Amino acid sequence: MSEFDQKARDWDKNRMHLERTEAVAKLLQEIIPLRPDMRAMEFGAGTGLLSFSLKEHFKEITLMDSSREMLNMAGQKMEPSDRSKFKTLFLNLEKEEYTGEPFDIIYTQMVLHHILDTRAILNKFYNMLAAGGVLAIADLYTEDGSFHDGAPDVHHGFDPGTLKEIFLQQGFGDWEILPCYVMKKELPGGTLKEYPVFLLTAVKISD
Repeated sequence: MSEFDQKARDWDKNRMHLERTEAVAKLLQEIIPLRPDMRAMEFGAGTGLLSFSLKEHFKEITLMDSSREMLNMAGQKMEPSDRSKFKTLFLNLEKEEYTGEPFDIIYTQMVLHHILDTRAILNKFYNMLAAGGVLAIADLYTEDGSFHDGAPDVHHGFDPGTLKEIFLQQGFGDWEILPCYVMKKELPGGTLKEYPVFLLTAVKISD
């Protein structure tokens, strides 16, 4: 069982997860013209917190994750009226390929820093979007590594300028990056440290 499988049952009980999701959803709605005919996909959806917050704005939503337990928890939260709109997809996009229909929007929160090859995953997102489709990523600004206690297998946040260059190289345009939330974590010794989160949006200019 993976780390996230183990965390799935209590994921929605974490107040910070709920507050962060609310902040991301609010800003995303403010800066992106969402439409009720859009096909959406949440990458690393977990229990679907962000998608449940945005469900009224989309025609259908695919919850993609590599944790079966997270997706199981998402399924348990669905009301009967949700089941015609939501689809769960167990897939490790780092190692596998998506072969379904393109999406009008792909969004994710606090997942990109867990992906080792940033360029490769952004290229996959680009290919999974329809022309004019939107990619929205919420994640950490560059930090000192203390957010994950010095773990070597994660990115220590991202520099906006560096990310912009990667996005442009992948073919995205109309990019924007804005601060959207500040997480707080108590470090060993009792120090309370802040970790700002950004929301980056970009558009697939052509097919």
